Amino acid sequence: MSDAQKPIYGGQAVMEGVMFGGKRSLVTAIRRKDQTIEYFHSKRKSSPFLTKLKKIPFLRGIAAIIEASANGTMHLNFSSERYDLDPSEDATLAEKKESRLSLVLGVATLGVLSFLFGKVLFTLIPVFLAQLTRPIFSSDLSQILIEGLFKLILLLVYIYVISQTPLIKRVFQYHGAEHKVINAYENQLPLTVENVQKSSRLHYRCGSSFILFTVIVGVFVYMLVPLDPLWLRIVDRLLLIPVVLGIAFEVLQLTNKVRDIPVLRFLGYPGLWLQLLTTKEPSDDQVEVAIASFNELLRIESEDIQTEDKIV
Repeated sequence: MSDAQKPIYGGQAVMEGVMFGGKRSLVTAIRRKDQTIEYFHSKRKSSPFLTKLKKIPFLRGIAAIIEASANGTMHLNFSSERYDLDPSEDATLAEKKESRLSLVLGVATLGVLSFLFGKVLFTLIPVFLAQLTRPIFSSDLSQILIEGLFKLILLLVYIYVISQTPLIKRVFQYHGAEHKVINAYENQLPLTVENVQKSSRLHYRCGSSFILFTVIVGVFVYMLVPLDPLWLRIVDRLLLIPVVLGIAFEVLQLTNKVRDIPVLRFLGYPGLWLQLLTTKEPSDDQVEVAIASFNELLRIESEDIQTEDKIV
């Protein structure tokens, strides 16, 4: 199979595990307290409206973010409920009154809302901080640059602080394991622990890169709208969130497409540098979980294709 035909896979780290997503399915593998590996499967869900949006440049990024937030939060919820629970206590989970359907819908909606709430805070706090420097940096250009600087500092400080907690450090290790598996797969290496560990923990398509690109893109987009008065600046920033997200997504896709071109691969370097904070070198047993998750996804996707072929 050529690189052009090869499916594109992505994923995310969860509590004590890794989620991988393909065209049709998503799979999470986690390490339980008794050292066994447990899986959680789900079909990739997307509304007809989002499916249409994903075909439109600059809008497809918004659709992809909403879908990823909804699907990813479901799997993160699974891992957070079970990773620290002894398998003998699994029966307690089954006693929950809430139906699975309402649980899935509730968690998915919570994931999308949490992302939007975080994005609003991340957008507005730098605005107020920059406004405080008006007496020193009075020009519009300097204000936009200062705002972008505050946003970058806020991002880096936040990531650094949470990375110091043991729990998040392990999540970042699984994040590194996820990237290593994808890199090994894309380089057509057998997915053994040894091969995966030799692969890079950085990847051009990472969501961490996307977050950084929103900061960079925002600086240029904000140059097109007025800064005064303050209320208008706030309204502009809120209304431009979808625009910034949409453009940043296209930039992310572009850097991934040109990563093998020597003159252009540097375009993705800022995102890779941020990943030095958001990923950590994983242990062999963490890599084993990531490989198990990815292989399970490949198995399920293969079965889906065979089923479709029989139906046809």
